[in-house]
Amino acid sequence: MLASDHMKPVTDEQIRASFVNCTKGEARRLRLPRESADLPWADLDFLGWRDPGAPDRAYLVAERPDGLVGITLRATTGIRRSVLKSSLCSFCITTHAGSGVALLAARRAGQAGRDGSTVGTYVCADLACSLYVRGKKRSQLAERVTESLTLEEQILRTQVNLDAFLDQVLQSA
Repeated sequence: MLASDHMKPVTDEQIRASFVNCTKGEARRLRLPRESADLPWADLDFLGWRDPGAPDRAYLVAERPDGLVGITLRATTGIRRSVLKSSLCSFCITTHAGSGVALLAARRAGQAGRDGSTVGTYVCADLACSLYVRGKKRSQLAERVTESLTLEEQILRTQVNLDAFLDQVLQSA
């Protein structure tokens, strides 16, 4: 996806069909985000959400040159972050206080994932990276770090970082 692009609206069926690291049955049963018509599609580089019924589960769907790619993610449990410490999202480079960044792990696609291989990254806990970059949402910290990059360059960086993570997930597929 180019930096000037945004995610195009997708249907529930397209979302469910995009998942590469879970079974078709798991994809049918996962909880989808709120009404898709209400989502800020023009401001999204990818669709990401947490499962409100299972806080350790998260989902991410992104447009790639070969079509939509969806991945299931698990939040690590048992790790408590101090509310006084700040952490950096590896996708959008937004700094958050305390639990605003989570370590999310994705099972790799294909046989490697079936064998238990995973890849993880620290990312905005609410997966709202696109909104943080565009200033539509603010972290709990008083100010966003001043960037020397233009907004377009920050969006492109977010997309490149996301693509690198997705490449790792898809590596064995």
